[in-house]
Amino acid sequence: MADTPKIELTDVHKSFGPKTVLDGVNLSVEQGHSMVVIGGSGTGKSVMLKCILGLLHPTSGSIKVDGQEVTGLSERDREQVLKKFGMLFQSAALFDSLKVWENVAFALIQGEHMARRKARDVAIAKLAKVGLSEDVGELNPAELSGGMQKRVGLARAIAHDPEIVFFDEPTTGLDPIMADVINQLIVDTVRDLGATALSITHDMASARKIADHMSMIYRGKIIWTGEAREVDTCGNPYVDQFVNGRAEGPIQMEVLKA
Repeated sequence: MADTPKIELTDVHKSFGPKTVLDGVNLSVEQGHSMVVIGGSGTGKSVMLKCILGLLHPTSGSIKVDGQEVTGLSERDREQVLKKFGMLFQSAALFDSLKVWENVAFALIQGEHMARRKARDVAIAKLAKVGLSEDVGELNPAELSGGMQKRVGLARAIAHDPEIVFFDEPTTGLDPIMADVINQLIVDTVRDLGATALSITHDMASARKIADHMSMIYRGKIIWTGEAREVDTCGNPYVDQFVNGRAEGPIQMEVLKA
């Protein structure tokens, strides 16, 4: 159905022993939208993402992709869902032992059993999409700057033309100019793919650049959702404190005092 959300989380909980990390998350991402979930460290952003990806199993609740419940899927069915996903990891997470082009083509070769020559051609084309030349494809990841590694990670994320792309703190560790370059590449590649994007970040400059919709997670709950342009005027005191980076407000940081 056209109105079925691309991703839908309903009352998702996740606990580790006595510690509750997700406390009833409700989130809906529509087809073709770029949703950014903002929130501080330890609020549950990464755990939420890992639950959607199937890297963690929620304690309870529902996670649907294209209307299909993905919690508790068989390994074979999960593999089919995972083919819809592309992922840019926070640290780029490149394989040191593989050349750049082999990193980009990894899923094509290992997952889709594509011939290496054809996979290399795809990888070089995707590297060009993120502004990297064919020569870069022959380098090792250790020879790249942090910004170039992020570009390679983005090329790998889109190598198989995914329907959904996940971005985990995409600008962490980058200077402001390179961060803006990566943000623009994300905007351009998601638009070119016609993909749905779900990002998590605490970087408001990044969130403003890549989002058309935003949600804020706090203490394991989504406390606000709206269009990105509404984030500064939404009237939620938690959101207001976070986006303006103020120490004073309802969000109290635990600081150990000597």
